[in-house]
Amino acid sequence: MKKLFIYLKNYKKECILAPLFKMLEASFELIVPLVVSAIIDVGIANGDGGYIARMCLFMVVLGLLGLASSVTAQYFAAKAAAGFGTKVRHALFSHIQGFSFSELDKAGTATLITRMTSDINQVQSGVNMVLRLFLRSPFIVLGAMVMAFTIDVKAALIFVATIPLLSLVVFGVMAVSIPLYRKVQERLDKVLGVTRENLTGVRVIRAFHKEEEEKIRFEEGLHNLTSMQTHVGKISAFLNPVTYVIINAATIVLLYTGAVQVDLGKLTQGEVVALVNYMSQILVELIKLANLIITITKAVACARRVSAILEVESSMPVKGSGVPAAASNDIMVEFSGVGLTYQGAGAESLSDISFSIKKGETVGVIGGTGSGKTSLVHLIPRFYDVTRGEILVDGKDVRDYPLEELRGKVGIVMQKAALFQGTIRENLCWGRADATDEELYEALETAQAKEVVEKKEGGLDAFVEQGGKNFSGGQKQRLTIARALVRKPKILILDDSASALDYATDARLQKAIRQMKENPTVFIVSQRTSSIQHADKIIVLEDGMVAGMGSHEQLLENCSVYREIYDSQYKKQQPAKGL
Repeated sequence: MKKLFIYLKNYKKECILAPLFKMLEASFELIVPLVVSAIIDVGIANGDGGYIARMCLFMVVLGLLGLASSVTAQYFAAKAAAGFGTKVRHALFSHIQGFSFSELDKAGTATLITRMTSDINQVQSGVNMVLRLFLRSPFIVLGAMVMAFTIDVKAALIFVATIPLLSLVVFGVMAVSIPLYRKVQERLDKVLGVTRENLTGVRVIRAFHKEEEEKIRFEEGLHNLTSMQTHVGKISAFLNPVTYVIINAATIVLLYTGAVQVDLGKLTQGEVVALVNYMSQILVELIKLANLIITITKAVACARRVSAILEVESSMPVKGSGVPAAASNDIMVEFSGVGLTYQGAGAESLSDISFSIKKGETVGVIGGTGSGKTSLVHLIPRFYDVTRGEILVDGKDVRDYPLEELRGKVGIVMQKAALFQGTIRENLCWGRADATDEELYEALETAQAKEVVEKKEGGLDAFVEQGGKNFSGGQKQRLTIARALVRKPKILILDDSASALDYATDARLQKAIRQMKENPTVFIVSQRTSSIQHADKIIVLEDGMVAGMGSHEQLLENCSVYREIYDSQYKKQQPAKGL
């Protein structure tokens, strides 16, 4: 939690002025019972209307001053809380951007979204409430007790007995509630996870007519969340009635004691009214304090969850040693005894991978489902770190590159084509912000996406909906390939990025990539042998290990795994006899 306090350091003035103005308001409030006492004992007792009017006017002035102080305090508290929340969100988002794929996989999207939104909102509300009430409420409680001592010591002892009892109840409930609120947020994570999964997979759910099953799954998660919220809500709701009982019992004792003291002539009627007013102030402030404790309890639980993410260290420390790449070396990418074990996995996903690729070569990567194709190419831009062995890019270990420099050399197109809301131009310029229209169209033409842009009204400035919903799967794939080409990378990775293209378009794409002027080193991950058969080198993977390596013709002759894949796609079925 201490990690979050640093985001308030730019709001020191607000953090001081907000409580001070609230305490100033409280000071005016503590004077009011004394004014009421004077009105009763002096004005009403003597029938002095002018005195009563002056005291009433004085009370109005106190009220206006209190209002001004309260509004000023609220302004400073809101400014500090909103600024704090904004800085925490920026810090958390920036920190998450530094995660490797391993941390992202482990945390989960739904959890990160909850902590970025709901959790930080709760913490922000907690900061606001603390700045306004954390000092004000105790100040009034203690102030009312001190003022009671100035009126009558015996009556004030009732306050002394009541306040510790109330404190015990308040902090006892707080101690029980904090871990429960943490569980509430965890169950909220699960509900959001189910919601996100359903909304992103709604077409599949409808295709398999699983709406009712998914409703049941969602309702189960919601029921678990509701039951936990109800349970912790009952515990928190225990505060108000118990507080009322204790305060009202103390008020009854106070009235009885005051009446006896009035009969004995030791107290005036106005002083008894003032004591009762002070007890009422304590009641109101303790109710506020009880609600504040509930808010703080939620905020503390949420702050710990946010801090837990901020405390996660990336498994890919950036060394950035500045060691220059080896000169006079025409090897662009080299894997040497590489092994990869994902976090929490019991076995390696890649084992003993060794090969070298020259600059300008085209490499095909093929294998069955789960053979490790995507894992292999994700190691080049360092989305994951190898668990043994090393990978050299341009003669330098990828772990010695600053990430920005390494990924500046690589253009990658993921399996799932992702476009962002904006224009086609804005999406393409992710590849390079200063790219000219000529360079954009050159990349589009190579990616076989020029016609996609030309058919859209507005051309490069045509609008792209969130997730590229106004484009087909093949169109999105071609645009994402163009985005990678705009960067003019030294290494181009196409991770099964032509799966939605027909064979003719795919063939034109492969030919255009081979004829590129920049002549990058190209890695093509594909399930189709047609997409990689013209590659200079083909790597065949099976169960995370290299099953074969060579040209298309060499593998057909020497690699049974490759030959099996090829035959399954191209070997003509013999007609059945007798037909």
